[in-house]
Amino acid sequence: MSRVRPYTRLTDLDIYLFREGTHLRLYEKLGAHPEEVEGEKGVYFAVWAPNAAYVSVIGDFNGWDRSAHPLFRREDESGIWEGFLPGVKPGSLYKYYLHTRNGYHLEKADPLAFFGEPPPGTASRVWDLSYSWNDRGWREERSRRNALSAPWLIYEVHLGSWRRVPEEGNRFLTYRELAPLLAEYVKEMGFTHVEFLPVMEHPFYGSWGYQVLGFFSPTSRYGTPQDFMYLVDYLHQQGIGVILDWVPSHFPTDGHGLAFFDGTHLYEYEDFRKRFHPDWKSYIFDYGKGEVRSFLLSSAHFWLERYHADALRLDAVASMLYLDYSRGPGEWVPNIYGGKENLEAIQFLRLLNEKLYGTLPDIQTIAEESTAWPLVTRPVYVGGLGFGMKWNLGWMNDTLFYFSKDPIYRKYHHDTLTFSLWYAFSENFILPLSHDEVVHGKGSLLGKMPGDPWQKRANLRALFGYMWAHPGKKLLFMGGEFGQWREWNHEESLDWHLLAYPEHEGIRLLVRDLNRVVRENPALHELDFSPEGFEWIDFHDVEKSVISFLRRDRSGRNLVIVVGNFTPVPRYGYRVGVPAPGFYREILNTDAREYGGSGHGNLGGRRADPLPFHGRPYSLELTLPPLGVLYFRWEGDVSD
Repeated sequence: MSRVRPYTRLTDLDIYLFREGTHLRLYEKLGAHPEEVEGEKGVYFAVWAPNAAYVSVIGDFNGWDRSAHPLFRREDESGIWEGFLPGVKPGSLYKYYLHTRNGYHLEKADPLAFFGEPPPGTASRVWDLSYSWNDRGWREERSRRNALSAPWLIYEVHLGSWRRVPEEGNRFLTYRELAPLLAEYVKEMGFTHVEFLPVMEHPFYGSWGYQVLGFFSPTSRYGTPQDFMYLVDYLHQQGIGVILDWVPSHFPTDGHGLAFFDGTHLYEYEDFRKRFHPDWKSYIFDYGKGEVRSFLLSSAHFWLERYHADALRLDAVASMLYLDYSRGPGEWVPNIYGGKENLEAIQFLRLLNEKLYGTLPDIQTIAEESTAWPLVTRPVYVGGLGFGMKWNLGWMNDTLFYFSKDPIYRKYHHDTLTFSLWYAFSENFILPLSHDEVVHGKGSLLGKMPGDPWQKRANLRALFGYMWAHPGKKLLFMGGEFGQWREWNHEESLDWHLLAYPEHEGIRLLVRDLNRVVRENPALHELDFSPEGFEWIDFHDVEKSVISFLRRDRSGRNLVIVVGNFTPVPRYGYRVGVPAPGFYREILNTDAREYGGSGHGNLGGRRADPLPFHGRPYSLELTLPPLGVLYFRWEGDVSD
């Protein structure tokens, strides 16, 4: 094989942006890129390693010989090593060998590799990302489907355990096998988006993808990059948006990865008190380095541009914002003003959102942020972090706490159920019942509910009815939609056999119908983030554990009344005040027999009586089902 030749893809502007921390497309410049130079086909390699004294490419094409193919160090101050190696072909395995100035001999995977060998292998793989997309129709209407006023009904999926093939050694489904199965199910269920737990390459499967090392590489466990593109493409063609979990907060310390990359703490903070994450035993990115910011900005942009993702959900944002996160006194370093805020991470998040929305205005970014940090979903120009949406983990904790209580005690915790409306419009919230709530001994959603099996299912249906009516977008982790009994296990498929039982199929049908009702009624999604879209009717009926409220759309003409009874006692002749005369059609009842309920209801709806109640000029006399939630759509003065 020929020697490495001097060659570059990098311009002076690339170097400037890279060092400044504003480069969005490093994936076009660094890494391994198949090229044809002066009539010869090969691969251009480029890697950032400023502390290296010698860098070579090793791989299956040169017998992993450290001396065979040294790269050239650029003559500027970028710290980049590069060169063109004729004869190397796509599919070849490779790493970088680094002999550092401080005497270390390291073999590292490529930080910008597009693909890698399946774990426990650690080599990178040369890859061409060419793919012919067929999702133009989706992308042309994405701005509407991704709008904050649109319904967001998110199905959260772990690719390795949604379904498996037990008769073939319990193997994973591939990206291409998943595509039609997942799309058909999600479409039939009426979810608008799927959210994948991180698909980026990760060495430890049991991390569920949250210990990322391949920031530009989909995991090879389920197929090639083109196979993953096919999955996204197929979902888009079926009208389903794709959200990817993305982890810019930390990375694992595996020896072949980013940690101590060139014999220095290149990607991570140098000070151990800022570098080491005590919860996950991982390293934290040094957001103060322009080159690291460019690396992360480019990774985010890469998944949105090259893989057509519609949104990124950023994991563990709180751990980025606070220097004292999970640390005790003396274990953290204050910022220059003596505070606990990580000013560099804040600057990075604001820059990230400015750049992503500036170049791809029809995408969304979503923060998993577990504290009361202000203005997470407000524009950077008013002091916000600039995210489109944020998970409402406070709502999740309070709601699961309330529903886990025996109904006889719920009157003592009524304010826990209603508290979220005090702050519901302070951010653009997603209501998550995510994977985090069904692991590590927490049990399944159904298992958290009190009572006998019938009551557990009724409580879960009531929880879903309340959640889908509450302001905010919706997210449900796989398996919850049919009431899986056991806790999620990433090594096994979901318990699909439960759908053979009518009581579990009933829960699935309810979730399907909730999704349909939310999509069809603008009152239940258009003003999710505005107080104009919500009014309490009554949140004071503590003794009966009943709440009632209304939702309306922007025009004010579409109105949905929601009433929830969170005890197992039916309420007959229960009066609820409403704002207008006419017929209120019962469009959803979580206690319907087809969902496994007792069948208490209101015979299709009720006409408003001219009897003032709850401070409103009209009222409905209702039958409230046990452990049930009712939705009524105002249809004006029409016949029954």
